[in-house]
Amino acid sequence: MTSTRPVVGTTKGPVRGFVHDGVATFLGIPYAAPPLGAARFAAPEPHEAWNGVRDATAPGPTAPQGERRLGSLDMSPYFGPGWIRGDDYLTVDVRTPAALPGTTAAPPGTQAPPSGHPLPVLVFVHGGGFVAGSSRASLYDGSALARDGCVLVTLDYRLGVPGFLDLPGAPANRGLLDVLAALRWVRDEIAAFGGDPRAVTVFGQSAGATLVGALLADPAARGLFRRAIVQSGSGLGAFSGEQAARVTRAAADALGVAPRAEAFAAVPDERLVGVVPALTGIDLRTATRPDPLAGLSPLGLVLDTQPAHALAAHPGTVDTDLLIGTTAQEGNLYLVPQGAYAASTAADVEATAARAHPRPAELLAASRAARPGASSGELRSAVLGEALFGAGTRALADAHAAKAPSRTRRYEFTWRSPAVDGLLGAAHTVELPFVFGRTGLPELYGEHGLLGPAPAPAAAAALATLSEHVRGTWLRFARTGDPGWEAYDGEGGTVTRIGGDRT
Repeated sequence: MTSTRPVVGTTKGPVRGFVHDGVATFLGIPYAAPPLGAARFAAPEPHEAWNGVRDATAPGPTAPQGERRLGSLDMSPYFGPGWIRGDDYLTVDVRTPAALPGTTAAPPGTQAPPSGHPLPVLVFVHGGGFVAGSSRASLYDGSALARDGCVLVTLDYRLGVPGFLDLPGAPANRGLLDVLAALRWVRDEIAAFGGDPRAVTVFGQSAGATLVGALLADPAARGLFRRAIVQSGSGLGAFSGEQAARVTRAAADALGVAPRAEAFAAVPDERLVGVVPALTGIDLRTATRPDPLAGLSPLGLVLDTQPAHALAAHPGTVDTDLLIGTTAQEGNLYLVPQGAYAASTAADVEATAARAHPRPAELLAASRAARPGASSGELRSAVLGEALFGAGTRALADAHAAKAPSRTRRYEFTWRSPAVDGLLGAAHTVELPFVFGRTGLPELYGEHGLLGPAPAPAAAAALATLSEHVRGTWLRFARTGDPGWEAYDGEGGTVTRIGGDRT
């Protein structure tokens, strides 16, 4: 139950939040102006100041997006409530345990950080295939992380056509520009919430992790964060201009407009959202590149140079710490809930490799050698996981380790979910409840839940213990740059396993 409503001053005006269970929460604070009309295809602009105290006690709107499903699995805790309409959706949510400097009331039961020692800041970028997701997803309530001793910021950014369709007359990667604008907001405003702008860790998962990987190689991000965590992303996940142009042409044809920003600016959001399913499935392979997203999303980053390659070419050293990893069975999420895992054939395995890897025969040989006797479903999952996340994770880790010796750590999350008749395993996304301390969330359990049948009390306690360990690891890294294990020094280096077998 809310017991006080603290007010914090920002450069645009004061915001009023609420306190619950020792955490002060501020929801829907704008970091950029509403992207309306033609501004949907422009770089983010500063938000206007407001008069009076802005209410930050209720969640705000979300970026325009369509419904996204993954077979029999209920992924609503991950994707969130979908499109909640409203203009101000370029916003951040802030959760802090601190007695806030400058507030009208300090959260009861909390302690101010010692003078001169503000809290580390973690800034989360959500996933969703670049076309879905929001900070309103129930998995991303960061209260547990805040109680553990940080300021937790979650953010929303433009998705789909406004965020990532490559259009002549518009800046590329507008969703990434939004993330940069949010990080600048953190730099300028977070001290008022008890955070240290000099100790910012940006972290993301899936599409969000791929965006974080791009930030590592982006000169525009210099000085905005000190550390980065890449959870199941890819340093090789960007489309080329040639690939992006195919999607742009298909979108323009489907909408009946010219493939230029000014033409798309006249199209309402409903039609921009509605065209995305028609773009899915386009063959984006070229003579030199596979489809970096293996057909799972037609929209994403568009770059001349992959982030891993750009980082490798960076002159001199880099000044960031990196924690990077994957789950052990990433590809299961895209096969098991749909029934495709059990139904996979050898031809399916070969087709998946051909679409997603520049040297499919080499990938197939390596996958089979590593898994003697594996079923076609297991091999197909391995091929998909390697193409989407594994190769790009290694490439980014290797590039960072070469440029920042002793500042790179790699992990593999191995806890296996018993969902979908025990087949889901250590699939893409299963680490998130442990990172955010949400293993007690009821909607994660049941016949269609991400974590499977509701656990017995002893098993539930074990899940909570694992979550404490994961959160502690992430926070230790955010505070010190060292999660508690040996640095990764390149090919063949240390990869720490987290999670063990099914708990």
